[in-house]
Amino acid sequence: MRCTSPMSDDEISGLPPYRQSIAGLLLAAREATMAPIRPKLRAADVTEQQWRVLRVLSDEGRLDIAALAASAMLHGPSVTRILKELGERGLIARDVDPQDKRRSIIAISDAGRALVNRTAEHTRVLVQNYRKAFGEERLERLMAELAAFRDALGGFAPDEPARGRD
Repeated sequence: MRCTSPMSDDEISGLPPYRQSIAGLLLAAREATMAPIRPKLRAADVTEQQWRVLRVLSDEGRLDIAALAASAMLHGPSVTRILKELGERGLIARDVDPQDKRRSIIAISDAGRALVNRTAEHTRVLVQNYRKAFGEERLERLMAELAAFRDALGGFAPDEPARGRD
């Protein structure tokens, strides 16, 4: 296998180095945000993806699997696997939709809500620290700009909802 030296910016059509690209900076910001949360998730014995599912159910209430996958920014097959694991642990409840017996409706259980509440206290403290470190107004502006950026780019995806990493 032959190794080559790194390309300069102009050799790859004027793109910035990955760590300075939009995707690279967004990923680095996500990692900086999640790094202090991961130990609490491990202590609660949930993955980041399971946490997202539980948070969405806690925030939005009962959802069908497609809506849950979209809100948690996960692929449907991943959500199906996650729901099986969470169901076995008693963290979610699954009901049949009375209007469409083929569809499942998912809700967070009392045990799931208790797990979210225990873990969320740590997250609330972290968010307060993020606000202090970055500045309250700057963080609000950043979040508003990120939401606007997401909305502006929504039309570029080829007929797929925006998804996070599974």
